[in-house]
Amino acid sequence: MSRSLPASVLDLAPVLPAVVLDDAADAVPAARALVAGGLRAVEVTLRTPAAPDAIRAIAAEVPEAVVGAGTVVGAEAVATAAGAGASFLVSPGSTPGLLEAMRASGLPFLPGASTASEVLALLEQGVREMKFFPAEAAGGAPYLASLAGPLPGARFCATGGVTAATAPRYLALPNVPCVGGSWLLPPDAVAAGDWARVEALARRAAALGGPGRP
Repeated sequence: MSRSLPASVLDLAPVLPAVVLDDAADAVPAARALVAGGLRAVEVTLRTPAAPDAIRAIAAEVPEAVVGAGTVVGAEAVATAAGAGASFLVSPGSTPGLLEAMRASGLPFLPGASTASEVLALLEQGVREMKFFPAEAAGGAPYLASLAGPLPGARFCATGGVTAATAPRYLALPNVPCVGGSWLLPPDAVAAGDWARVEALARRAAALGGPGRP
């Protein structure tokens, strides 16, 4: 398995694929397609029973990928993700208990925030890299742009309702190095095993970028 990360999870690629899988057998071909398209990071969301096995399979069989766990909502989920071989953690929000569990795991993590107060609370805890969720519902790119001035120390992965069409608006912001993308694995493509389509979508996403990227 690979736990080798750059200075930041946010700098792995302009788009962090949010992967929801009902069958762990799809995990390895999906990850290989995403990596072939230029997206090294893979966030497998803990929304299905297959997720831990999917993370385990990618970590074992796709060493060129950096596989993480998303939808981490409590200490039990942290333990499940770490035990499966996740290299990073992503949560939709943050509580003191969850923050403590993620820190204790020793893994890089992106806690969720959607208001200025939540961002400030995380900054007070020494956390400077976060998931902005749900991005579109919480104000979208204009809201994040408004945070860049008073809170320049915070960097975000904007996730939730972001599409291939809207991603460039976020990536144009100095505080948004990457966005989360669920469009990279269309359910019909996964069902058909159309990994060439997934690779093509990943290739287009990898070509995106913005001033927030190094």
